[in-house]
Amino acid sequence: MAAYPPRHPLFSLCLLLVFAAAANALHFYLDTNEKRCFVEELPTDTVVEGHYRALEWSETEQKYVENPNLGILVEVDELETGHNVVKTRGPSDGRFTFTSHDSGDHSICLSSNYGTSWFSSTHIKLYLDIVVGTTKPDVEHDRSHVSELSQKLRDLNLKLEDIRREQQYQREREAAFRDLSEETNARAVWYTLAQIGVLLATCAWQMRHLRRFFEERKMH
Repeated sequence: MAAYPPRHPLFSLCLLLVFAAAANALHFYLDTNEKRCFVEELPTDTVVEGHYRALEWSETEQKYVENPNLGILVEVDELETGHNVVKTRGPSDGRFTFTSHDSGDHSICLSSNYGTSWFSSTHIKLYLDIVVGTTKPDVEHDRSHVSELSQKLRDLNLKLEDIRREQQYQREREAAFRDLSEETNARAVWYTLAQIGVLLATCAWQMRHLRRFFEERKMH
């Protein structure tokens, strides 16, 4: 006969299990009218799925076998508030699903509701598979988040348009300033050439006037 773990009051205490966001399989032993609890810390709006399978010890076959009359009671409570999230009776092979309403520790308890006498007992081997899923999507929050992102995107587009207009304005100003500078430089060149022309003409006129003046003086 296989050896069974000794019954002890500590076995009825909650055991701390840390589940990754994936399937976590384990198995444990319990007797009739014995409850086993596990504590899981969950964030708000997190979906948890569990699959259990219970086998009963058969003295005749000397092994754990399936018993259609064996049922399992599943209870899930929020430890901080005492709120009962799940309380369901299922067959020896069943599933349960719940969503955490508040963040904090949740007690997941399983026990047998096998219809035996309180004075009789049977050994049960129970497999438990728990999946802690991702946070339940908040549609309203997602919509508001998308709206917020859309508004930010529109604001960015408006800022980009303002930057483009400012750059275009700067380019136009630079082009106008460049044209004005070229026009001013061209005028300055022509003005300088005109001044030189006037100066040369004035010098020629004065030279001619002085030559006539000296020629007239010689004649006298």
